[in-house]
Amino acid sequence: MRFPNFSLTADDGTVQRRADYRGRPFVVYFYPKDNTPGCSLESQAFRDAAPALTKLGVAVLGVSMDSQASHCRFKAKYDLTFPLLVDDQHELSGALGVWGEKKLYGRTFMGLVRSTFLVDSTGEIVREWRKVKVAGHVDEVLAAARDLVRAAKP
Repeated sequence: MRFPNFSLTADDGTVQRRADYRGRPFVVYFYPKDNTPGCSLESQAFRDAAPALTKLGVAVLGVSMDSQASHCRFKAKYDLTFPLLVDDQHELSGALGVWGEKKLYGRTFMGLVRSTFLVDSTGEIVREWRKVKVAGHVDEVLAAARDLVRAAKP
């Protein structure tokens, strides 16, 4: 399955598009909300793995519904080194089916379901993780990225 086209504003005000990553693999992780415990831990884990992913040539993008200003504060607080994209209209999350019904403490509501996608240099989704549990997740993504890059070498 091809990763959908998107055009989303990043924390720094730039507009990021799928075409910006043409010819290189990338990881997109969806998280429910800036500055919440699980999302903070997951983002820090991606930050810590970013040098290894960069060395492999794999870009990282974080996506939530939070505002650009919220993303700026979150990025600064945790010294995140990759773009955080605003998906407040569910453009990308809706296309990938990660915007949906959630349940918490007996309450049902709509929200982002924590999910990650690994996309190859041609724009094909090669691996996806849905309903992610934070502990150990980024290690799995890094291992899959290594396998992807290794398989792509002649």
